[in-house]
Amino acid sequence: MPEAIWLLLASLLSLAGMAWLALAMAVHWEQVMLQPAARAAGVRLLLRGTGACALALAAAACLLADRPSMALLVWLMLLAASALTVALTLAWRPALLRGLCPLRG
Repeated sequence: MPEAIWLLLASLLSLAGMAWLALAMAVHWEQVMLQPAARAAGVRLLLRGTGACALALAAAACLLADRPSMALLVWLMLLAASALTVALTLAWRPALLRGLCPLRG
């Protein structure tokens, strides 16, 4: 059972990390937050670091859930699935990502 909890945590961290990395980009920031990206340069820099940390923590959670060879495979699959999910969210409902960034810049 603890493996399932670690994998769930890895999934959530991967999804949040990809969303934060997307929000760190100027184009997506303006699309989601409806304000100029230049006003939120500091917040976007913080999102970039937070997103990278979340993806690293997702890798650590995968390592805690399974042996290293399987953990790497699961982590790469989570990265791909999270990237696709964030991309489709940005395409169809970008306002859903607004809640992931409490700082508005």
